[in-house]
Amino acid sequence: MSRRVTYSQLGGPEVLTISEVSEPHVGEGEVRVRVKFAGINPFDSKVFRGAATAAPQDVQFPSGNGNDFAGVVDEIGAGVDRWAVGDDVLGGKGFSGQADFVVVPADKLVRKPSDLSWEQAGGLDIVGRTAWASVEAIDLTPADTVLVSAAAGGVGVIAAQLAMLKGAKVIGSASESNHEFLRSLGIHPVRYGEGMVERILEISPEGITAALDNNGRETVDAALALGAPAHRINTIADYAAISEYGTSGIGAAGATPDDLAALAALVADGSVQVPIDSIFPFEQVSEAYTKLLEGHSRGKIVLAL
Repeated sequence: MSRRVTYSQLGGPEVLTISEVSEPHVGEGEVRVRVKFAGINPFDSKVFRGAATAAPQDVQFPSGNGNDFAGVVDEIGAGVDRWAVGDDVLGGKGFSGQADFVVVPADKLVRKPSDLSWEQAGGLDIVGRTAWASVEAIDLTPADTVLVSAAAGGVGVIAAQLAMLKGAKVIGSASESNHEFLRSLGIHPVRYGEGMVERILEISPEGITAALDNNGRETVDAALALGAPAHRINTIADYAAISEYGTSGIGAAGATPDDLAALAALVADGSVQVPIDSIFPFEQVSEAYTKLLEGHSRGKIVLAL
């Protein structure tokens, strides 16, 4: 038997439970991973609370939970020649990541660099692919000034650093408790809320040329007011803006395993920092999501199995 996070009704974090299930095994072209760390994401909570705007599948009870994971290959299916038992890997699988074992297609895994910590690897898949794809979507150059909202959060902190690697000037909205941290990364912090446009103009009197919205309509409206054209605003938090204003809405699906591998290498060599806000024991999955829903996390919250 093995453990898996499941839920059998919609609700808050209290609906999550640790269930004993039969060990999964591989089929042709598949690999089984013994999970060491698993990530948690806001999208997970939207699904189990019934608040998701576009779930990739209908939730069927009992449902598994989570996507991100990192661990060690411990079973290989027929036809797989790129992995061996004992390989350190990371990846993601919807509604499945929070479990002792995850079975995935062999081509969906990424090799974990030796200098990448297990906790960082375990929480990298969704935020990493989302950040990578969103930055690529707005085609940044050194001539750009870009606004990144929720810049201390899981997606935002990675996206802001990737934007800086493109040479762009980055202004990041965040709570004041995270401003010094953002400054340490070379990001110009700004407090969100009423008056944000004016505060951004103090940093960049000429306005901005692009934006990455990880927070919602406030960011989109501010970006438009500051001169960013709609097609250079990418949102993962305000899908109505895509049809209303013509913004883009590229998320994790816009990045490949090769992109994730490239990001993992950047984190491993120190070019991109992925802060770990907190680590919860697997058995405290409900408490981990409670913290996530409180907001103001710096980086990722992960589960240790």
